[in-house]
Amino acid sequence: MTLLPVIMAGGSGTRLWPLSRELYPKQFLALTGSNSLLQNTLERLKGLATAKPLIICNEAHRFLVAEQLRQKAALDRNILLEPRARNTAPAVALAALQARLAGEDPLLLVLAADHVVLDVQAFHTAVDKAIPYAQAGDLVTFGVVARTPETGYGYIRRGAALGEGAFRVDKFVEKPQRAQAEEYIKSGAFDWNSGMFLFKASRFLEELAAHRPDILTACEKAFAGVSHDLDFIRIDAEAFGACPEDSIDYAVMEKTQRAVVVPMDVGWSDIGAFAAVWETLPKDENGNVLRGDVLCHDSHNNLLFSENAMVAAVGVDDLIVIQTKDAVLVSARERAQEVKQIVNQLKQAGRSEHQLHREVHRPWGKYDSVDSGHRYQVKRITVLPGAKLSVQMHHHRSEHWIVVSGTARVTVDGVDKLLTENESVYLPVGAVHALENPGKLPLELIEVQVGSYLGEDDIVRFQDRYGRA
Repeated sequence: MTLLPVIMAGGSGTRLWPLSRELYPKQFLALTGSNSLLQNTLERLKGLATAKPLIICNEAHRFLVAEQLRQKAALDRNILLEPRARNTAPAVALAALQARLAGEDPLLLVLAADHVVLDVQAFHTAVDKAIPYAQAGDLVTFGVVARTPETGYGYIRRGAALGEGAFRVDKFVEKPQRAQAEEYIKSGAFDWNSGMFLFKASRFLEELAAHRPDILTACEKAFAGVSHDLDFIRIDAEAFGACPEDSIDYAVMEKTQRAVVVPMDVGWSDIGAFAAVWETLPKDENGNVLRGDVLCHDSHNNLLFSENAMVAAVGVDDLIVIQTKDAVLVSARERAQEVKQIVNQLKQAGRSEHQLHREVHRPWGKYDSVDSGHRYQVKRITVLPGAKLSVQMHHHRSEHWIVVSGTARVTVDGVDKLLTENESVYLPVGAVHALENPGKLPLELIEVQVGSYLGEDDIVRFQDRYGRA
């Protein structure tokens, strides 16, 4: 029976601000090495006999997902887009419907894109143990062996043993208070709820029909309008908008009589806050986790991240310090969860730092807003090999492009030019223009915008290979 990984890559990017943002949440961050958490999830599948993974993500993140899959040679028209977030039960229902299109009934291995698993072999062993139960029609959830009384996780109480390493689920428990969590640990009968699952596509749809037929009906209506666009699978946005929100646990797992838990001890974390990042990553002799250009003196048990400037710490303990190009966070380590209060303040103030980094990714590459002032803005633009920006014009600004490295093909009012290092071009207000990298190396250029309005919405697109309006 085919094993189909379903990787849920949603997320709003609030708990690890300012590293993560709404349009660049934590699953796309390289927190534990050179790969992003999403890419680590893909790597974790190596050694399992699986079909190509199906990725479910928000419409706004589609090009980020596509690029990170491309880097791992895993991009193959396998990104299912959610027009809006509706929690995990509708997302997996869409995956199950997609999986059954060809008349097959694979086992869905449902994973989150933003988790850390340190022991990959133990993870594979747990999946192998779960497969016979899923093949027999059970709905398997993976419980993480609980060793500390965490209050930030839900718990699963084991019921009757079914065989080596598998138990009937007795009940699911919400995030407990500290005293209750300590009792759970003492009993030895509880595992953390990892949010990872294994079941037949048909069995999940059957249970969803029995317990939340409203969700299944809405998803079926949305899937009736399925279409393909580049590497993306699109559903009917209006129909999906009518779908109720619910999690897999609430919609199905807590109601089914066929829930099985397979405990696993794999070095798991959902990286839910900076304190969890500190706990997960290697530390120096003083308990500090250091990333980037960081200097320390007489400081202990800190998490210190620097993106593009030197961070120096003297005589401080148990702090979180995160420096990015446009923000600095300083927090007591034990209160790092409260960063969401800062994100709420940013939203209420109408600021953009909760949503975007200074460096913004696009399907063709990225741009970094280096400087801005009255009537001007300076950006560093990187265009990937073979990529092309849309054919466009602006009503309120002119632009100057200076090539730093690589080769640019520039079209201005129908006239093509090739520019190389240290050459430039002027684009007057109203000129129809396009930029393309015809070479095999990234194109780097500096863009200087001058005008009365410099917003990103002053773009009139005439042609766009990425399907943007």
